[in-house]
Amino acid sequence: MRNSEVSRSTLETRITVAVELDGTGAAELATGVGFLDHMLDQVARHGLIDLAVKAEGDLHIDAHHTVEDIGITLGQAFARALGDKKGIRRYGHAYVPLDEALSRVVIDLSGRPGLEYRVEFTRARIGDFDVDLFREFFQGFVNHAGVTLHVDNLRGINAHHQAETVFKAFGRALRMALEADPRLGDRMPSTKGTL
Repeated sequence: MRNSEVSRSTLETRITVAVELDGTGAAELATGVGFLDHMLDQVARHGLIDLAVKAEGDLHIDAHHTVEDIGITLGQAFARALGDKKGIRRYGHAYVPLDEALSRVVIDLSGRPGLEYRVEFTRARIGDFDVDLFREFFQGFVNHAGVTLHVDNLRGINAHHQAETVFKAFGRALRMALEADPRLGDRMPSTKGTL
């Protein structure tokens, strides 16, 4: 079973994340940030990852610390659940459209953190959510999951659609990278012998 639960507590946030990488797409989300809950639900559903996130943060200031720390904790949970990475596909990619919007996400479960993020939202806020925080979420995730992640919104007019295509593509790319490769068996998908 590839699962884990990680808790993180600081003076700004208290977060618990549980993941089951071989799940059904079930999500229990209570972050206090409604639009982030909606996006995390996309990751669970399209990645077929069971995901539970509970967060309490200093939302009276703004959502920055909460969103960033959820990315960090989610990354830690993924790294722990992945284990030694033997037999996985390692690489994943997805293109996802939603009406006029189209995004591409490519991931390498490499053990090396790296983020290339090219998303130019057509407006600064979706409801009361500051779209700049998505970069903080993904940066926290890659730093602590040890993955290389390329996120590109290729087109879009509606900012909600742009965000949703990014997170759906993220879920789909994760799903591909996490899958067992039957031709690989229990070997490591790396010439180095480790990831």
